[in-house]
Formats: sequence, structure tokens, C-alpha cells
Amino acid sequence: GRMSLVPLPDALRAVASSPPQQPVAARDAATIVVVRDGDEGIEAYLMRRQTSMAFAAGMYVFPGGGLSASDVEHDVPWVGPDADAWGSHFRCDPQLAKGLVVAAVRETFEETGILLAGPDEDTVVSDTSAPEMQAARLALDAGKLSFAEFLTSRGLVLRADLLGAWAHWITPEFEPRRYDTRFFVAALPAGQRVGEMSRESDHAAWVPLSRVLAAVESGEAAMMPPTITACREVAAHTAATVVSASVGRDFPTVLPRLVL
Repeated sequence: GRMSLVPLPDALRAVASSPPQQPVAARDAATIVVVRDGDEGIEAYLMRRQTSMAFAAGMYVFPGGGLSASDVEHDVPWVGPDADAWGSHFRCDPQLAKGLVVAAVRETFEETGILLAGPDEDTVVSDTSAPEMQAARLALDAGKLSFAEFLTSRGLVLRADLLGAWAHWITPEFEPRRYDTRFFVAALPAGQRVGEMSRESDHAAWVPLSRVLAAVESGEAAMMPPTITACREVAAHTAATVVSASVGRDFPTVLPRLVL
């Protein structure tokens, strides 16, 4: 595989110097690089995690999070590529792959109000700012509502065709919290705007990827290697082409190692 050396962020130095004897099992997770076209080229929606968070504190991340049991078990109304297709993209079991797509779309809606769903295979929700939609974000986040229930009660279907498979990273073994994360790409649906910020982040914004990469280079912004890599790769595309660019994309599973 390809190898590149990246300096370890200061936040991880202390952790890396005394790794656990037995690596912690990595939890399945999904994240979406949501993009739109702006005046300075392609922009992504980035959130800075609260400095009090146990994982990636103070880092800029894409929306996303861990898989919940209901993401896998419930029958989610769905159009677009099926579980088998996603399983082959991410080299995993179709059931898990289905859960990852659901988790990616659910977490993104919870954290941002961006919803990759619509009444049918040709349309997408154009506005999520209504009070009942915003209330649903909180209920989903609190685990009081499953994504399947949310969609079904509103006569919506998850639009899996609006997502592309982009990357797969596993947290290094020295980390006390580990995630097995699949990265998706998607364009912001026409008409939708970002809602109130979730409690996990203290700052969020649409940022031109050219500016993000410059800020990381100069040390103004802190990002994990998977996030930086995704920004670099996605920056070569536009919001209109990024999902089609993911079709047939071949990406490795990356498990960073600590090299002294």
C-alpha cells in the first residue's frame, strides 16, 4: 500500500506515548463530506468538535457518527443502489453496509439539518427548516426516534443515489476510542440550508477546500489525517461531479500506524 508520514497532532502525543496493552475494538461509523459550489470553488461543511469531547476534541470534522442498532435492524424506505452494491464498495457485509448508509444520512441530518431524502426517487426535500423537522433532529439525536420511523411517518425515502463511497479509515491502535469509519460524499440538495448546530460542535461553516488546506498547512486549523486527505481529494471536483467521481473509485482501507 501507499505510505506517507504525517506529523502527529499535539493532542495525540500524550496518548501515543502510553498506548493500551490491548487495542480497543473499533466501532463502526460513517461520515459524509457534504459539498456545494461557492465563489472560491468547491466548499465542504465542516464542524469543529467541542474541546470537551472525548474523541477528536477541537478538530474540524465532517458530519457523521457511530452506527446505532436501529440503523441496521429497521426496514428503512430506500431508493438507489442497494445494500449489496454498498457492501461491495466498502468490502463489508451488505447488512452492515446498509446500516452505514442509514447512519451517514441520519447523523448528517441530526447534526446539520441536511437531509438526503425525498418523497420519491426523483425528488429531494427542498427545505428542512420547519419546526417539526427541527424537533425530529433532536428526537433522533436522543434516540427517541429511529430514522426508519422518521422517514416512514413523513412518507419519505432515503436517496442512496445521492451518496458516493469515498474512503475507509480505521483509528490507529494506540487511540483509547477507535472507529472504523467509511467516508461518503454528497452534494447539498437544492433549496436546503443548514439548521441550528448540534451540541457536539462549537463552530461550523461552509469553507472553500482551497482555504481549508491552506489553514491546515499553516497550522491555523487542526484536522485528523483522514479529514485532510478527503479535503485534498474532493477539492479536485465540483459539487456537480463529486458523486459521479466516486463511481468505480478504488480506495484502500487505511489503518495509520505510529512510527517513531
